[in-house]
Amino acid sequence: MPLSALSVPQPAPPQRDPAWLGRVFWCAAAAVLLWPLLVATEFKPWVLWDARSLAATGAFLGAFFPPKLSGDFLWLIAQQTWRTVAMATVGIALALLIAVPMSVASTRMLSVSALPGRMAAGPFVMRQALRWMLIVLRSVPELVWALIFVRVVGLGPTAGVLAIALTYGGMLGKVYGEILESGEGHAVHSLLRNGSGRVQAFFYGLLPQCAQELTSYTVYRWECAIRSSVILGFVGAGGLGQELDSSMKMLAGAEVATILLVFVALVATADRASAWLRKQMG
Repeated sequence: MPLSALSVPQPAPPQRDPAWLGRVFWCAAAAVLLWPLLVATEFKPWVLWDARSLAATGAFLGAFFPPKLSGDFLWLIAQQTWRTVAMATVGIALALLIAVPMSVASTRMLSVSALPGRMAAGPFVMRQALRWMLIVLRSVPELVWALIFVRVVGLGPTAGVLAIALTYGGMLGKVYGEILESGEGHAVHSLLRNGSGRVQAFFYGLLPQCAQELTSYTVYRWECAIRSSVILGFVGAGGLGQELDSSMKMLAGAEVATILLVFVALVATADRASAWLRKQMG
């Protein structure tokens, strides 16, 4: 190394973060924006440490022990657990019947009229209508759909199945469409230009490259549907949620504790099953 390069003094490292001013500004701006939201929601976490709140919490949690473990009650919970899993699985199956055809029909890559560049007006309007229908389906929470169907078909798992089918059909259809649109279009366009139909182009050109991602997302949504099916029970859709709601209204803490333990075990099992399926697909 030349001697002249060694003699040049090196600049001292900065003593403070050069970006500190920007970070302070954005933190302050976030606090200013968040404060009205906290006021609007009446967020008062210190109420949890109020003497009356602590007494009520202690009495409620004290009733959890010991959990109820009688044979009749455990058999009832086992039946409701199976019903919860069945509700989620059937709901996802019906959601697939909604999501798959709507997502395939709304995918621009499978449009023959779009091959020259610009899609024809008729197919464009049809695809936009399908996408808006998916928006409507997923914008209404499954809890609201369940309330509607409980009025229509009565209490029971049927309302929960239909609620999951509609909401998750919209969710799956939207994400399926995005996954298909992000695929490589060369093989699909080649098949369409050489006379293949849209169905053949989908199965032989688009599906093979997107199958793993589609399946992984479907398994994840099935896991979410199990959680949702428990919540739907609070509005009369059956399953573990309905039993939990009844036990809480009767202040039966021992029953609540048992149901919560079963629910945690069910979610953990679904999570492990989901992880195993993703590993098998990988």
